[in-house]
Amino acid sequence: MSSDAYRVSVLQLLDLLLPPSCPGCGAEGELLCPPCRLPLTRRFDEPPGVPVGLPATMPDGVVQLEWCAAFTGSVRAALHSLKYEGIRRLAEPLGDALAERWRRAGVGGEILVPVPLHPDKRRERGYNQAYLLAAACARSLGLPVFEALGRREATEAQHLLDRRARARNVGEAFSMLGGLERAVGGRWVVLVDDVVTTGATVAACAAALDAAGALAVSALAVARER
Repeated sequence: MSSDAYRVSVLQLLDLLLPPSCPGCGAEGELLCPPCRLPLTRRFDEPPGVPVGLPATMPDGVVQLEWCAAFTGSVRAALHSLKYEGIRRLAEPLGDALAERWRRAGVGGEILVPVPLHPDKRRERGYNQAYLLAAACARSLGLPVFEALGRREATEAQHLLDRRARARNVGEAFSMLGGLERAVGGRWVVLVDDVVTTGATVAACAAALDAAGALAVSALAVARER
């Protein structure tokens, strides 16, 4: 077993066996305690597409972009624990928040498609956090989820780049996985990701879905970075 596979196995076992503790405040016995979960609910009743922080244009190819919270505080801590510490159980409350925001503000949407990881990164991490979020959201909404996109380039981490470099970084990084064009053809797709910043990643994914014949593409994220 490789060192990466061993690390992933250990994290999976710990996630199953250890009692939960809230990533926001450290409260034992709470996967995400009510006070730390509160920021996820604050935008539930906001009108669709209300901006957070600096004004931003809609990503190219995306007809609607929704998110639950700003990428700060307990939300940032929860996403970090899901993404880097192997706490997969956090996908459930975060995915439920995604579903509730979309239920109240979303327009259209027939299938959910997670933003993919590069295969090397997925092997290292053991899972794609966007898929876990999409699966939890899909269960709540009663919609199907398809891993229809692949990431063909191992791009740099987006948070390390400025806005213009982010667009170049992911410009042609995504493509349809073989045989899944039928899953998206003629259907309204909702892309799911953990965090949206400039929108460059969802725009690149939308371009691949549009080329495969998607009727429309929306995007949904747990958080939006200011």
